[in-house]
Amino acid sequence: MNLFHISAECYPVAKSGGLGDVVGALPKVQKELISRVTVVMPFYDKAWFRDHSAITLFRGTAPYGSEIFDFEIREYAEEILGFRLLAILIPGLTDRPGVYIDPESGEAYWDELKRFLCFQIAFLEWLTQTLEERIDPTILHCHDHHSAMIPFMSRYCERYSVLSSLPNVLTIHNGEYQGRYDMNIHQQLPHFPPEHIGLLEWDGQFNSLACGIKCAWRVTTVSAGYMEELKHSCQGLESLLRAEEGKTFGILNGIDTSTWDPSTDPMISVHYQSQNVTKGKQGNKEQLLKHFNLAANRPLFSFIGRLVYEKGADLLPDLIRKAEREGLEASFLVLGTGDLVLQEQYSNLKHTSFGYFDTRLEYNEQLAHLIYAGSDFLLMPSRVEPCGLNQLYAMRYGTIPIVRATGGLKDTVLPIHWQKYHTLESGVGKLSEKKVNDELNLGRGFVFDHFSIDDIWNCIVDAVSFWSSKSTLLAKRRHIMKLDFSWHTSAKAYSKLYDGVCQSRF
Repeated sequence: MNLFHISAECYPVAKSGGLGDVVGALPKVQKELISRVTVVMPFYDKAWFRDHSAITLFRGTAPYGSEIFDFEIREYAEEILGFRLLAILIPGLTDRPGVYIDPESGEAYWDELKRFLCFQIAFLEWLTQTLEERIDPTILHCHDHHSAMIPFMSRYCERYSVLSSLPNVLTIHNGEYQGRYDMNIHQQLPHFPPEHIGLLEWDGQFNSLACGIKCAWRVTTVSAGYMEELKHSCQGLESLLRAEEGKTFGILNGIDTSTWDPSTDPMISVHYQSQNVTKGKQGNKEQLLKHFNLAANRPLFSFIGRLVYEKGADLLPDLIRKAEREGLEASFLVLGTGDLVLQEQYSNLKHTSFGYFDTRLEYNEQLAHLIYAGSDFLLMPSRVEPCGLNQLYAMRYGTIPIVRATGGLKDTVLPIHWQKYHTLESGVGKLSEKKVNDELNLGRGFVFDHFSIDDIWNCIVDAVSFWSSKSTLLAKRRHIMKLDFSWHTSAKAYSKLYDGVCQSRF
């Protein structure tokens, strides 16, 4: 089988969020199960591309409406990333420093549609001209709306009719982003019979993600919980997903356990395993706090990620102020960029809560690794979290997640019932000691249901108490470090899905 992942991101080449992590890790494991795995992405003006040599695999031209554009496909050796990488260079469109955002202005590129539509057209153009070279079955795995037009174009655009029988899968990493534009955009596509124009439309707009859901042979998302949530809340696509329910699947993401390994991670200061987790985390915490104005003798609560509405980053400033007012013995740290108003709030809070809160308003992969290793708790108060990888990274490093019960967070973080344990200790009530201890042993983090200060506050207070119980804290750290969140289980699920798709008819 020839498997192609088509994506806007791939770590460590170019990454904006979890999509990049998935596409950079899953193919390495899939190589053990599938004969050939290739990632296809745009060529950006990024350091990774400048630092690695490639061969020019193909040069060609393709149509975009009445225009003709040039493109080039560069191939990077399998040994570099652990899988074959093809980068599509379209001069003037893909060769910019940002994936989605112009780093100079901080704004999204104005021609996002053209950039990613031309990227998809160029891929299909190349595949059409080289398909006869492939003997094994070929399957196309598209990721998010940036490649969601491929199932439509490969089936209905006459120019690519040779591809019409190729099986394809679409994975929704975040249903909030759909690629919506004016319906006139359909004129930019290669010619297709006009009776199929309805597949492009949803709610009066050209909608890339909706079109992909309609046309893909299978639709997956990154956790079973998130798939169910999308059927009830997906920015207007709920009824479509319910109508297509028979071809939808939730497959939980994994993590690259070779990159995220505290025993070998080159980005942290002290290597450790579950046996010496206390010493390892203490050493990394000391190193981490050399960068920040925070006390070492208090539990450290950290947030890593985009400072945006979906991630619940707007809840934290008020939470931190409340914790300081209440005299809670804790420290708080935030790493990330995003909404400019939120960034200003965090910048101001850094000065008004000096010594209690600190921040670094930037994307910094190395610092993120050190924060996972040196923190006691990781905050994820997300409004929306399709799967979430940060909580998996945190547990791998013995850092206890504090999450809202949504999407993949609910699927992966079983609650620690700390209050039940205290009730049992004090002899109040008639709780079964075995039942409470079993629940405590199974728990992986602190979980709250409602997006509110009161709900997350209860978790923070419990977490501080939990941190003070050193033997219980040590046992929990060791427990979560031994959990298997590798990609192997997910890769097998995808292989089963691919086999089923290849054996079926659209």
